[in-house]
Amino acid sequence: MNLFENNDHDKSDQPLAYRMRPKCLEEFYGQEEIVGENKLLSRAIKADRLQSLIFYGPPGTGKTSLAQVIANQTEAEFIKLNAVTSGVKDIREVIKKAKSNKNLYNKKTTLFIDEIHRFNKSQQDALLPSVENGTLIMIGATTENPYFEVNSPLLSRSRIFRLDKLDSEQILKILNRSLKDKENGLGKLDIEISEKDLKFISELADGDARAALNTLELAVLTTHSDKNGKIKITKEIIEDSMQKRILNYDKNGDNHYDVISAFIKSMRGSDPDAAVYWLARLIVSGEDPKFIARRVVIHAAEDVGMADPTALILAESAARAVEQIGFPEARIPLAEAVIYIASAPKSNSVIKAIDKAVKYVENNKAGDVPPHLRDSHYSGAEELGHGIDYKYPHNYQNNYVGQEYMPKELKNKKFYKPSEMGREKKTKQFLEFLSKADSKNNGDEK
Repeated sequence: MNLFENNDHDKSDQPLAYRMRPKCLEEFYGQEEIVGENKLLSRAIKADRLQSLIFYGPPGTGKTSLAQVIANQTEAEFIKLNAVTSGVKDIREVIKKAKSNKNLYNKKTTLFIDEIHRFNKSQQDALLPSVENGTLIMIGATTENPYFEVNSPLLSRSRIFRLDKLDSEQILKILNRSLKDKENGLGKLDIEISEKDLKFISELADGDARAALNTLELAVLTTHSDKNGKIKITKEIIEDSMQKRILNYDKNGDNHYDVISAFIKSMRGSDPDAAVYWLARLIVSGEDPKFIARRVVIHAAEDVGMADPTALILAESAARAVEQIGFPEARIPLAEAVIYIASAPKSNSVIKAIDKAVKYVENNKAGDVPPHLRDSHYSGAEELGHGIDYKYPHNYQNNYVGQEYMPKELKNKKFYKPSEMGREKKTKQFLEFLSKADSKNNGDEK
């Protein structure tokens, strides 16, 4: 168990991302919503009045760095555990140390738990009494949604802060700082890299500052200096250092919309292989998974629709998976939904029906609600004639009885036209059955 930060060994042995961790709030980039000027957490850190916290967000967004800032700017003894390698015995040791600090020295103890979602119930329960009575202040960091992974009693005693992906400008500032910093960064080296290529790294990192710094460091360490001692970093070196091929994909350019278009049209065209290929292109290029999930949900309703309503359920489940588990795991339910949708029978009757109805409403006078359909659940409704003569369908054969549901101006108006595809064929047959049954129905109740 490594309880304390080890600052004794040579800094050159430490990764650049580790060396460049901010020491104070002024060096911390991003997350202005929670640590900006006069925000709750920044005030609590400066006043040294912290309660137990859980930082939740994607990798490289500053969870551990923020914990280190707290360690540097507060008076409490800072102890670090990793949930992967620590057990109940380690927790009890920390609690023992915290009690000693409190009783003998009137000193606070802050316990930082990296990957707290990896703690099982018994390990989390072991923490609870000491968190509850203030023996120690717990700071947990997790990439998983704590509402699913952390016990409710521990959640209720902690303040949860969600950290968002950094934007490319924030990462660019971090990269530039590392190039100028002679003590902890790369400032002692004569490095030549254009601002354009630095921005290239910041965009490829997809909100992960650690990944950006790792890429820059690997590019520098694996590039020989020229005869003048200059290390020249090119786009090709960056591509190799990122360990993945850089695709021709600009999130704000035409190619972005071309790939999205190809993705949607492949699903609509019932080609699961092409749909999965374009999905992979979007994933590898760093497209926002929530954007992908939204397109899949829309497509399930628009192009599959009533031919197979299960497609929408599966698409929505994939979208929830993106929210709950994130990438890279969420690629699997997304791919499942995409393959299902691409392989499903297609019908655009739903979008045609709602668009036709919306267009009619926008261009025609609104019809009155027929009296028998009006609300009758209040005193005086009967005197107004509301609800009278309404026929309750469940009182009739096949739980159906013919009556007018449209305003009188729209009698016999049709918006929905079912197709012959998939399940919708049965829907069409059922509606035709009801229509025939209505013509034979004499209005008698069951």
